Amino acid sequence: MTALTVLMPGFEGTTLPAWLEQLLREGLGGVCLFGTNVSSPEQLRELCAAIHAANPDAIIAIDEEGGDVSRLYQAEGSPFPGNAVLGRLDCERTTERVGIQVGVELRAVGVDLTLAPDVDVNANPLNPVIGVRSFGADPGLVARHGVAWTRGVQSVGVGACAKHFPGHGDTAQDSHVSLPTVDADEATVRERDLSPFAAVIAAGTETIMSSHILVPALDAENPATFSRTILRGLLRDEMGFAGVVVSDALDMRGACEGIGIPAAAVKAIHGGCDLLCLGTRNTDDEVGAIAAALDEAVVAGALAAEDLEAASTRVRALGASHRERRVEVNASAEVGLGEMTGLSAADVAEAFEVSNEAAGELAQRRPVAWVRLEPAANIAVGTSPWGPFANGVAPTATIGPEDDAAVAVASIPAGSLVVAVGKDNHRHGFAREAIAALRAAHPTVAVDMGWPDSAEGVCDISTFGASRLAGLALAGLVGGR
Repeated sequence: MTALTVLMPGFEGTTLPAWLEQLLREGLGGVCLFGTNVSSPEQLRELCAAIHAANPDAIIAIDEEGGDVSRLYQAEGSPFPGNAVLGRLDCERTTERVGIQVGVELRAVGVDLTLAPDVDVNANPLNPVIGVRSFGADPGLVARHGVAWTRGVQSVGVGACAKHFPGHGDTAQDSHVSLPTVDADEATVRERDLSPFAAVIAAGTETIMSSHILVPALDAENPATFSRTILRGLLRDEMGFAGVVVSDALDMRGACEGIGIPAAAVKAIHGGCDLLCLGTRNTDDEVGAIAAALDEAVVAGALAAEDLEAASTRVRALGASHRERRVEVNASAEVGLGEMTGLSAADVAEAFEVSNEAAGELAQRRPVAWVRLEPAANIAVGTSPWGPFANGVAPTATIGPEDDAAVAVASIPAGSLVVAVGKDNHRHGFAREAIAALRAAHPTVAVDMGWPDSAEGVCDISTFGASRLAGLALAGLVGGR
């Protein structure tokens, strides 16, 4: 049972599989839900109820960041603004209210823990996985808003999980597909990356998520998820965190490449993780193999029994805490799902950065031709409607990495103002080339709904997020000329 207690698998489908129900009855510590597990609030409520019926102490977690990464709204796009927008608005009360709303919606369907907020300091504009999930590039701002979001979500009984310790912001690789390295010196890591985590620890975050990154200034040999120096020495002993350490998903290459998930699980518990997020498509056989690997490692002396028991004890305590605070929610209760009262699209537009040239083009009131610049989906975000296209805006043309931009350019009616909308335009060669081709043929305003780099000349309007709400704000800005 001890090994099962530290495991938190994912699964495919919208109903609880029999194998997972059995593992829950045997003491499985938690379940992580993803977009493929959600079809409606009613369905999600029934799923969570089934999980808790099998094991009332099981922790149900979900990746709901309240922005581009939204499992509650993956099918339609997020109604929340996203962290980078909140950082630019810089109103801690607004950020707290977003945390409260996320918590209210999660508690209404039975979720215990949201794997948020992201308190990485996005110091690298080439970062392919954090970007607008961060509140910003200033450690003090990230700390203030991380605390506000944590305070909000936990005020309604849903646990927060600050991530990705000790900081994934200064990377140019994605730990889903490789092992990134943060090359900053120790003083920079401490002053920039660790300070938001220190703030949310002081604010009482229930959990913290480890990252699959190398930080040689702290540990030159082990990724943070496997590092006793980082998780036990720094996070627990020095920074005083006493809660549950959740691993990032162990099916990510930054953790399991070359060794497999069972071996990664052993290394993660040894390093200092407590609750192991296993991935999105786990199976009965796979979870059994991981549990067996943990037990075998204890018998072989490769994993200290007291480390596994300590992790299990912390997870059980967190699960019991949520069982005790869990409130029955009437299925017909009005909880205001998807409604951010007091935060309008016009308010969100205040966070946008609009060049003088773009303002001048919009003021000329020409017919608008929307062009969608569609990069490959960010793995953390997944496939989800985004920006104005989540609100019914139909693009005149869509250009992706394999498309011929000349065909799109030729399809645009003469006399139109092109509004070309992409995400992280500076990181994608096809987007840079498409914008150049559009500019050569038509008056063009380039919009970046990711983390912009204005030095590249491929963003005239920066929205700092691609949620459905940010898209509504952009459509209002363009349409309200």
